[in-house]
Amino acid sequence: MAQDYGSQSMVDPLRRVLVKRPDAAFAVDDPARWHYSGKPDLEIAQQEHDALVGILRDAGAEVLFHDETQLHLADAIFVHDPALVTEQGVVILKMGKELRRGEEAVIARRFEELGVPILYELHGEARAEGGDLLWIDQDTLAVGQGFRTNSEGLGQLREALEPLGVGILPVPLPYFGGPEACLHLMSLISIVDHDLAVVYPPLLPVPFWRYLRERGFRLVEVPDEEFETMGPNVLAVAPSRCVMLEGNPITKRRLEEDGCEVSTYEGNEVSLKAEGGPTCLTRPILRSP
Repeated sequence: MAQDYGSQSMVDPLRRVLVKRPDAAFAVDDPARWHYSGKPDLEIAQQEHDALVGILRDAGAEVLFHDETQLHLADAIFVHDPALVTEQGVVILKMGKELRRGEEAVIARRFEELGVPILYELHGEARAEGGDLLWIDQDTLAVGQGFRTNSEGLGQLREALEPLGVGILPVPLPYFGGPEACLHLMSLISIVDHDLAVVYPPLLPVPFWRYLRERGFRLVEVPDEEFETMGPNVLAVAPSRCVMLEGNPITKRRLEEDGCEVSTYEGNEVSLKAEGGPTCLTRPILRSP
């Protein structure tokens, strides 16, 4: 029987994916504390999330739900961040945003229910969030070093993944909006084909930009006016087939001109208010050619 987990790619066809539909915890009464731009409208957020799930299913993915109630964990809908799925099991991460502590144990239980073995759990002072972890290829993981992922997290990821033959590429991140803002590595780049990436150059570290060019990546640039509306946050459901937020027409057109098929969803409540796009809302469990 074929293995039903394993995802050491950003672009191989998405076969199984975990999501969490917004619930009462997401409709926070104190949005400033969560660094949200406003209180999300739960009903509309759920409709927007349902539309995204429909796109994923239309792309051929089996959509699994993470339904356990997580009171006071508003960001738990962003299931990408507490875990990293490999060919040998899942690495349970440790959240850098203090308000998100506790998501890790809950998602670990869900993976156990799904029969995905726990390969490693970050511990001690290690911090790492999934939004900082970008598969360049099957054997190379770029790890953003910012306010959400620290050097101890980098070291433990290296310890966890070295037996799998995975090399770690550290990528220093800029200060940008400071400790409270959410700037992940994947806020600046999404890989949408084996040699194609969407990037926001003004915040991309020069050594990493050079590395991508040396690896032969073509780079689709996001204009300044679409950075705030998450133009760089693009989920590949297959090579050159991707999903992004509505409201980024220049980036969408540039992707299409580079041969991509692009689907969009409206995410004013579920994404824009809470700083989390389609990659954040999905945790790939299985990608396979």
